Amino acid sequence: MDRPPLHEPIFDLGFTIYEHLAVQVFNARRVASENSLHEPLWQVGLARWAGPSAFHPIRLRLLASVSLRGRRQRLFLHLRKVPIVLLLFFIAAGGHSQNSPGPATIARTTTNVLVSWTGIGTLQSAGELAGAWNDVLEAPRPFPRSPTNGQEYFRVASKWSTRAELPEANSEMGVAELEGKIYVLGGYPASRVTVNTVQVYDSSNNTWRLTRPLLLGVNHPMPAVANKKVYVIGGQTDTGSAYVNTVQEFDPLTTNWTYKATMPTARSAGAAAVIGDLIYVAGGRPPRGSDFAVYNVTSNTWQSLPNLPTQRNHIAACAIDGRIYVVGGRLAAGFTSAMTNVLEVFDPSTRQWSTRAPMPTVRGGINGLAAHGLFYVFGGEGPNGVFDEMEMYSPTLNRWYQLEPLPVAVHGVTGSAFLNNWIHLPGGGTATGGSSGGTLHQVFYVEGINP
Repeated sequence: MDRPPLHEPIFDLGFTIYEHLAVQVFNARRVASENSLHEPLWQVGLARWAGPSAFHPIRLRLLASVSLRGRRQRLFLHLRKVPIVLLLFFIAAGGHSQNSPGPATIARTTTNVLVSWTGIGTLQSAGELAGAWNDVLEAPRPFPRSPTNGQEYFRVASKWSTRAELPEANSEMGVAELEGKIYVLGGYPASRVTVNTVQVYDSSNNTWRLTRPLLLGVNHPMPAVANKKVYVIGGQTDTGSAYVNTVQEFDPLTTNWTYKATMPTARSAGAAAVIGDLIYVAGGRPPRGSDFAVYNVTSNTWQSLPNLPTQRNHIAACAIDGRIYVVGGRLAAGFTSAMTNVLEVFDPSTRQWSTRAPMPTVRGGINGLAAHGLFYVFGGEGPNGVFDEMEMYSPTLNRWYQLEPLPVAVHGVTGSAFLNNWIHLPGGGTATGGSSGGTLHQVFYVEGINP
């Protein structure tokens, strides 16, 4: 199930007139029932700017109820006999998310209209109510817009939501997605005792189950998916330095685990990225922070590659357009160590590394993935606490964007899970160190992000 069930909302209609500004405000409360996941409360604001001689009240007829997609709602309205110039929607959802936008307003200056809001949320715009909504990336507050003879719609919405929680608390584990299912691999709970548990999330019905455990329980592994198999590469078996070079392969058709050719060096807390049948594994805890090798799942062989220029661990990596991107991380072993924001890119065709624009936030203990040709990096851990940053890199523009932060800051999640335009972030630690693994399953909606 990709979204919570819907219920018929109740509307309260209010109308306020300012100088040459008409504002319609709706308060919509979703009716609770036994099968609702939460009981969210949201407000939708609608505003119109008009010149002194063109002012008319806005008359509305409701055609449909509010539809819900995670934390985003759309209100379908029929506007009669009024040329609308600017509309604003403010949407706040309750439930698990702490990213609740505050009151939204429109104000008129001598030259333009200012869209303002408080709290956390993402400003979006559209040319039509039923059209595509696009994020206004890094929108200033207030956001200025010159009135035109056309129409433009705005709304503020949280793009974060939640899904069913993990059956077992976990952090410092691997995450992988294969054919609609998300695998949470190894790691450890608050006890910091490494487990071999494999938890499986089914996106079709929003449920979790356990499957056959790992052959060797590990934390801080480098997971990957290739050739319709799940791979758990390296990691460590304790909370010290018992690093391993094992490669464990999972076949979802048989639910069997098999050992494959070992990695050239034993390491943990690196990251993996996949191009075709090749799994590239970069970095790791000292002294393996510069290690870089590729595993061919077809031939079951490894090849060492030119070292990662900046040695580091607890990094994020992905593959976009045939290149490997590695960003952030720690420079030494513990979470109190120095960190980096460097972004380095490997081109397999030339076997050369290059440097791109650095990540805005210096951090380690991060996770990241590629979605629609963009590199998303989220969470992390450092000497001053856990990071809630969500940042995105565009290789085409060589530019980073800061997005809506995580509702609950987490670290200790390595790997990628991207399904139906949702980034999944299951589990992870909510405090520094390894004793805060949780069951929260956060998701982020990427549709509408078009830098």
